[in-house]
Amino acid sequence: MGGRGLAVVYWSAVLAFALPLGLIALTSVSAGTIVGFPMGPLGLRWYGAALADPAWRNAFALSVALALGSAGLAVVAGTWIALAAANFRSRPMRLALLAGALVPLVTPGIVHAIALRMAIRTIGLDPGPLAILLGHAIHATPYAAIMVGVRRATMPADLVDAARSLGAGPVTAFVRVVVPWLRPALFGAGGLAALTSFDDFIRSFFLGGYDPTLPVLIFGRLRSGLTPEINAVATLVLLVGCAAGVVLDRSGRARRHRPSRFSKTVENQGT
Repeated sequence: MGGRGLAVVYWSAVLAFALPLGLIALTSVSAGTIVGFPMGPLGLRWYGAALADPAWRNAFALSVALALGSAGLAVVAGTWIALAAANFRSRPMRLALLAGALVPLVTPGIVHAIALRMAIRTIGLDPGPLAILLGHAIHATPYAAIMVGVRRATMPADLVDAARSLGAGPVTAFVRVVVPWLRPALFGAGGLAALTSFDDFIRSFFLGGYDPTLPVLIFGRLRSGLTPEINAVATLVLLVGCAAGVVLDRSGRARRHRPSRFSKTVENQGT
């Protein structure tokens, strides 16, 4: 297949993915009460209605808070797993640790959600925001472990030893050498974990209480029929997700080759 054929396949795939999203965005600006074609007059009526509805605002705020909190927990746990696995000299132990960390990633979502619901009931934790926070963090930890582990594998083996030889203690070497080197992976893992948490419906549904997250609220409203208001909310979420993805990509590119001054000094000393 030549270059032109590959281009046709590529743009066909892009169109197949983008067409449903485009239809949602298009029908969200309909001033009518029914989603369908031909469309009636255009307007931003349903965007105003969604922004004025406290249920939508509360669900959005809860989803953002859970996304940020679970991303922080996932990055901390994933970094610990990646560094611990890198420091294991025993290959079976290293593989066992990584395999255990990746279990939430390979487990079907519905099975994982049921298991988490049983787990919080066993420890006496009521369904609600805290349970959702822990569930989202557990689900996102494998992503963080993989990304940090890959970045850690590219780190020069003698960089930390050079820092120690210059008088840096273990904590100083970790904070001023290892963390700056891992910063692009930490930033990317946090962003991916936050986006994963924000649109996680299954775990939010099984672990949630009376305050729904945004995906759960959308599901609840859909049970009474698809409306332009739901499409407006979905379009806003899509725009927020795209904007976050662009910011993460550009920030990751800017941070990738920008180590701290101390790590530069250590790297020069080590060479």
